Amino acid sequence: MRIMGLDVGKKTIGVAISDENSITAQPLKTVMRASRDKDMKALKETIREFEIESIVVGLPVNMDGTYGPQSQLVLKFIETLKTETGLPVEPWDERLSTIAVTKVLIEGDISRKKRKEVVDKMAASYILQGYLDSKRRPCS
Repeated sequence: MRIMGLDVGKKTIGVAISDENSITAQPLKTVMRASRDKDMKALKETIREFEIESIVVGLPVNMDGTYGPQSQLVLKFIETLKTETGLPVEPWDERLSTIAVTKVLIEGDISRKKRKEVVDKMAASYILQGYLDSKRRPCS
């Protein structure tokens, strides 16, 4: 079962996909946001191409656990995605995902320009990997 992970921003959507066994996440691409219809078309093409069965969307939760304005926009995006694709869509707490990815890229001596090009899809991969790892952990 392949799962798609998304990091939804105002200007871009980072996209990652899992392997067929839903063990590892790989960054795939960054979709430049244009309009609701164009955004959905780009995501649906990826869903068809990779036979995606479910979607995880990073939810920007404040450090104190509350939802701010961006969280509300992402929750609305999730509802649209569910309606448009007919797939199960789960929110996933993405606190610090972009910061963690940026730190790794800086430590890897990746130029600022290159970081800007890859940070969204890497953040989507980070979000998806966290989700995949949580599903493999035994419950206590």
